[in-house]
Amino acid sequence: MKELIPQLYFKNGRLPPNELKEQCMFRISQFFYGHPDGLQLHEFKLVTKEICKLPSFFSPSLFRKIDVNSIGLITRDAFIDFWVNGKMLTMDMATLIYTILKQLDLKYLSQDDFKPVLQELLATHPGLEFLQSTPEFQERYAETVIHRIYYYINRSGNGHLTLKELKRGNLIDAMLHADEEEDINKILRYFSYEHFYVIYCKFWELDTDHDFLIDKENLIRYGNRALTYRIVDRIFSQVPRKFTSKVEGKMGYEDFVYFILAEEDKPSEPSLEYWFKCIDLDGNGILTRIEMQFFYEEQLHRMECMTQEPVLFEDILCQIIDMVKPEDQNFITLHDLKGSKLSGSVFNILFNLNKFMAFETRDPFLIRQPCLSRNKQERENPTLTEWDCFAHGEYIRLSMEEDVEDASNGSAEVWDESLEAPF
Repeated sequence: MKELIPQLYFKNGRLPPNELKEQCMFRISQFFYGHPDGLQLHEFKLVTKEICKLPSFFSPSLFRKIDVNSIGLITRDAFIDFWVNGKMLTMDMATLIYTILKQLDLKYLSQDDFKPVLQELLATHPGLEFLQSTPEFQERYAETVIHRIYYYINRSGNGHLTLKELKRGNLIDAMLHADEEEDINKILRYFSYEHFYVIYCKFWELDTDHDFLIDKENLIRYGNRALTYRIVDRIFSQVPRKFTSKVEGKMGYEDFVYFILAEEDKPSEPSLEYWFKCIDLDGNGILTRIEMQFFYEEQLHRMECMTQEPVLFEDILCQIIDMVKPEDQNFITLHDLKGSKLSGSVFNILFNLNKFMAFETRDPFLIRQPCLSRNKQERENPTLTEWDCFAHGEYIRLSMEEDVEDASNGSAEVWDESLEAPF
């Protein structure tokens, strides 16, 4: 008797098991019962959440994917044809989201593909309801969330988010969390309003002429003039990342989002890659003593100008080698940096004077656990990143400044004119 070999590859997706298919068909019939003409968009949200198990704010995107003729209704048969016959039933969550958002003729997700999802989140999430009276800030919030997603997940940096990148990232978990959690600020990955507020206010503080562009002199003021001119020159040479502003010598808002995440979340892999490119002057994939000394020279000069006791480069180099423990002590690779928990501090030593000074005077125990010295909330949550700690502290500072300003003006407005964008 000939032995049957089970089919392992399914060109158009694995067929759903009969039991799963029957359960799904029963649920579909329940939701479409009493709607012979089909469901309208506002009636479709439960289908998205209960049958498709997708975040509810994907409902308009899924609806439009099925309603290809823009009739405004989805019939039971049309949904079955798309969801069951289209093999969507057996797809994993990342593949589902990728398939729903992606343009038919492309093999990646663009930033624009996420805009309908953010628009629905802004329209329906209780934690963002207060923004509905300020559409300009809704737009900025959506932009910021998308830029953050691409900074951390689109590792190729080409603006083309692949299915592989989506599966590797933590976006799906963040989206599901956002759909269940009413306090948007508890969604630290990507969606926190407080994080958006910090990024936007930091940009607005530097953009003195409010043309939504930043030049070198603007950026040098970042962090109370913490950065060296040499590192700012490298950023504006667009070595770590090509600017999207299209204006010569100017950084746009998206470029700034990438910068601030790189600067305040240095231990993360995207940040290490960003700064490695800056220090690697000849682009040969290694950091040499000469390259590190070139950047540290300005730090040394600044310490001398401030009558601080200078730390000689020879001592600094020994410290860096001890922190990173490179495979070859003659140079440092990106792989070496990614293997060390102190790599972010290496970059601070080379071009951020304020953080370097703080690093030099901190308790050695706290150096390895940067959030432990902040506050009770951060001590109790070991998953917090350096960015989370920074954003939390800055949000409190900005809120206090705004409260003082409101009190002095006799106003309780959430947004005053000094923070309004030039729309």
